[in-house]
Amino acid sequence: MYRITLTVNGKRHTVEVEDRTLLVELLREGLGLTGAHIGCDTAQCGACTVLLNGRAAKSCSVLAVQADGARVTTVEGLARGKRLHPVQAALKAEHGLQCGFCTPGLVLGLVDFLGEHPDPTPAQVRTALDGHLCRCTGYQHIVDAALTAARALREAGAGDAPEPALRELG
Repeated sequence: MYRITLTVNGKRHTVEVEDRTLLVELLREGLGLTGAHIGCDTAQCGACTVLLNGRAAKSCSVLAVQADGARVTTVEGLARGKRLHPVQAALKAEHGLQCGFCTPGLVLGLVDFLGEHPDPTPAQVRTALDGHLCRCTGYQHIVDAALTAARALREAGAGDAPEPALRELG
């Protein structure tokens, strides 16, 4: 067993894990944060995406011991009270949600992408969605939502970061 400490959604946790424990398993089973889904176990679908030190990472391909000392943001850590993060709000407004299984991973992938690309083209958004599989939509609503979120973030003056607190937590 290994004793690790990580900050998840702004809260510090010290836990004991086996060397083979995946970050997604620690989040779901150890910390009760079930937003990151186990979809394929091969890092292909993106359902397990979280922000690891501010960057999108597929938590099914990261060992928990590799996250020792890291900052992790899950979908549960995005909303501020009842206020949705702009990516979440845009997915809702643009009907980019279907069953919801892939949605948390898509949200976090887009949060990272929009932090790096505040004024993306539809083609750039489609490229950013590569590695996120959604079986329920044709992706157009997700692309529309990403562009809407980007506009909202720019209008809010968040240009370089999705939200200052997220880059710190992330």
